[in-house]
Amino acid sequence: MSPSPQSRPSAEGTRPHAIYLAIGFPPAAKSSAYRMRETANQFINAGWDVTVVTIARDSWERDSGIDLSLLDQVDPRVEVVELPLAREDLETDIRLFDEARALNPNGWINALRRRQQKAFPEPNFGEWRGDLEDAVLRIHRERPADLLLATCVPYVNLAAAWKLWEEARVPYAVDFRDGWSIDVVEGVEAFSPDSEEGRWEEKILRHAVSLWVVNDPIAEHYRKRYPDFADRVHVVRNGYDADSSPGRLHAPDPEAGLVFGYLGTVNFSTQHLQTVLNAWRAAREKEPLLANARFELRGHIGAGASREANGHSEILKQAEADGVFFQGPAAKAEVSSIYARWDAMVLILIGGRYVTSGKVYEYMATGLPIVSAHAVEHDASNVLKGHPLWTGAVGVDEAGLTESFVRAAHMAVETTDEMHAEAMAHADRFTREALMSVAVKNLVEDLTSRRGSSTTGGSPS
Repeated sequence: MSPSPQSRPSAEGTRPHAIYLAIGFPPAAKSSAYRMRETANQFINAGWDVTVVTIARDSWERDSGIDLSLLDQVDPRVEVVELPLAREDLETDIRLFDEARALNPNGWINALRRRQQKAFPEPNFGEWRGDLEDAVLRIHRERPADLLLATCVPYVNLAAAWKLWEEARVPYAVDFRDGWSIDVVEGVEAFSPDSEEGRWEEKILRHAVSLWVVNDPIAEHYRKRYPDFADRVHVVRNGYDADSSPGRLHAPDPEAGLVFGYLGTVNFSTQHLQTVLNAWRAAREKEPLLANARFELRGHIGAGASREANGHSEILKQAEADGVFFQGPAAKAEVSSIYARWDAMVLILIGGRYVTSGKVYEYMATGLPIVSAHAVEHDASNVLKGHPLWTGAVGVDEAGLTESFVRAAHMAVETTDEMHAEAMAHADRFTREALMSVAVKNLVEDLTSRRGSSTTGGSPS
């Protein structure tokens, strides 16, 4: 996507300039795209020019796909530079396979992983290092940058941030979202401080202006791991886009059949999915309100050659007899209308206390009952606490989830306007625009403060 000559204000050079390393920026059909879009827009609103660095649109066709409706709300003043990078392992055209890959695909993948990590310790993306470094240096030469913001994954973005710091002393900030040295799903350390990844992380954070993460447990991990850096670790929650909220437009009709819904990436295990579907089946057999109910799932399943051709797809197909229907991905522009015809939400999440998921905020903003199909000790539980239409966290337990489905059905038909208003008030604190505007404002202030301390003799590190 090449910027038009009018994509920058006429008084070019008078506004500060941020380079934003945001692989996954719209139109990539990734959940992180919403956060990236709002971050770029808020820098524009704060009086900055923004150059986004991402990968070619065609590359996302190999991966999770694209959603062109995501571009509708990207500020036209945001300049986007798409690099011709793609994941080799996701190529599905066998005519392009070399002999080694065709004859020994597993051996080819192992050799690829080793090669990728020679440049940077990250599988799938390590070889992108040189191209990313060259890109930020080129952009800086053409229009000097006042700040680089790197959002991860991939973590190889950090190498480009470091290169620009080394070459031109351009200050940088990092948005880890879920963190690097913490395995947020398993809740354990991902790598030791003396590993190659650990040395990279420590070096990067030592000089960073700020580190953003999505919840308090991840922030706590980083503050303990790097106590000298603790005051620069900030919780910047994901939130939801106001235009995804459907309002109170739909009245449940039990006779026609209540409709429960899940919208999001299917990244949980087949066992997790089967437990939820078993509970759904049991609830339909037990509760008259659910006898003719539907459970609709929308979103992406798998990537590359396994997209919608995997175990999850087979399980969902077999569950159609129980009123379960997978209806494919949904464009961002469709989200509000999809929510508007559902009667209750099913929040299926992996991980535990270190995982929040951006979907929890959007689900709350529907004003609908929410069934939680995730660990009890999960950060989503912290966010949902106090929501009047939440059935509570019972874990990934068939009996507990059966009762949650039953309870949600009663909530759906018994919700008053007052209860709906209370649910919406609970969600209103988490609009993405409000959260990101504060985060960008604070980051700009931190940058200004550090520059001031440098000019008066303070250390930039």
